[in-house]
Amino acid sequence: MAVDTELASLREDFRSRLPEAELITCHPSMVLARISRTKYKDIRVGIQFPKGYPEVPLLVELKSKTVTEKVLDNVTKLCDEELKKWRGKQQILSLLLFVKQFIDDNPFIACSDEVTYIKKELIGEQDDLKLKQRAGVVNMTIRECRYFLSAKLSVPDNYPSDAVRIEIGECNVPPDLLAVFVGQAQELARRCVTPPIKPRPKDPPFTPSPSLQTVACLLANDCLRHCVKQKCHLCGKLALPDNPKEVVLDTDADMHVERIYCGHLFHFKCLDSFIKTPPFKGGKICPAPQCSKRIYHDKWVTTKNTKLAEDRWAHEEARKREVSEVVDFLGL
Repeated sequence: MAVDTELASLREDFRSRLPEAELITCHPSMVLARISRTKYKDIRVGIQFPKGYPEVPLLVELKSKTVTEKVLDNVTKLCDEELKKWRGKQQILSLLLFVKQFIDDNPFIACSDEVTYIKKELIGEQDDLKLKQRAGVVNMTIRECRYFLSAKLSVPDNYPSDAVRIEIGECNVPPDLLAVFVGQAQELARRCVTPPIKPRPKDPPFTPSPSLQTVACLLANDCLRHCVKQKCHLCGKLALPDNPKEVVLDTDADMHVERIYCGHLFHFKCLDSFIKTPPFKGGKICPAPQCSKRIYHDKWVTTKNTKLAEDRWAHEEARKREVSEVVDFLGL
């Protein structure tokens, strides 16, 4: 009778207490409810009455197509602990409300594997990581040599259908390189949730993909760590100085760091000389080993007319010789 009474009460109160949930089955042999906040925060709660209920806690099984088994196991353990507090009382509605509250309070439920990866694989001993669980915010500071980059990655409620939001905090990377990093990260996040304008005919239907781990890895590895260690492939010296305070900000200075389309770094003087020296046929190719991509950069507008480029170079060299001869003649 106690079970029948509780089930009748559940049918009466369910819609008002859990307006966004669904009561699928309400029977003495099984209660099945679906607690959902978004498409990716969706848990089915199966409940059975054990012998001796309500002095003996309910039996609970959680299932989901989007939430990982590890998260479900942890939530199940929390449910079991809460149920012990409700011995001798009606437990079903309280349990369902507890599961709903857990989903509401844990934005990381939709990206738990990504957060675990960032903690275990991306963050090193020299780095910092702070998670704001209820706000769904990942604050990380990545350090390499004497350079560092701090980023705030916010997980939206409708993640992964919506992309992670990116904010850069304190950082001592040159501003022009940082702008490229942030632009790349934002574009990568956009591609995770936006279908291509012209999909290939054989591509499967577009579905959003997670962007948190992808963006974090890009900022930490591909940008900061790789950038700090990269050498100019023309002079062989480190592109960035060991001391961040010695970074050259004058964009026309010899040692200013230039990043070309393929991602390689060069000193301005090295790259300027390389681009303006023949051969010009087929365009200038990145000299980095195993790259072979054509060089593109806003500062250097290359022409497709090979003969014109070679004539310009020959004219410039002739002018330099004339000036040198005049200087020698005058003894200056």
